[in-house]
Amino acid sequence: MSEDPTEKDDEAWCLAQRENLLSYLSNEGFHEPTVGDWPAWHVAPIVSIWAIESVERPGWVGWWAVSGDFPTDYTPCREEVHPRQALLDIGLRWREAAAKWAEGQPAKGWHLGDPSQEKELAPLLAARAELFLKIAADDVHWEE
Repeated sequence: MSEDPTEKDDEAWCLAQRENLLSYLSNEGFHEPTVGDWPAWHVAPIVSIWAIESVERPGWVGWWAVSGDFPTDYTPCREEVHPRQALLDIGLRWREAAAKWAEGQPAKGWHLGDPSQEKELAPLLAARAELFLKIAADDVHWEE
């Protein structure tokens, strides 16, 4: 029996997101990052969360990264080593950045491509931030 087309689509999407993420991390200065072969959590074709191995503590998650239908981004892994925390952390950072951009101000420590487009992109980033926060807050997405 052949593989379900939906499963094949899911696998192809995840593999494409991993390649996208590796390219992004390389551009961000990560030197040969060790990224999981499969996302720690995902909902194709919207969002994938990836574990990135710590350089200081091999075998441990040092960073989390998101890739999908929004800007690719990453955040340090905190005490709660769980992709849910990553989505929450990035969602909060994006919410703050979108609010600053909407006011025509730069966001501290974060940018997206061309700074001249930030005010225009603020509503899109705010919407993605709220989606991340909503997903992170809803236990149904995180049941084992």
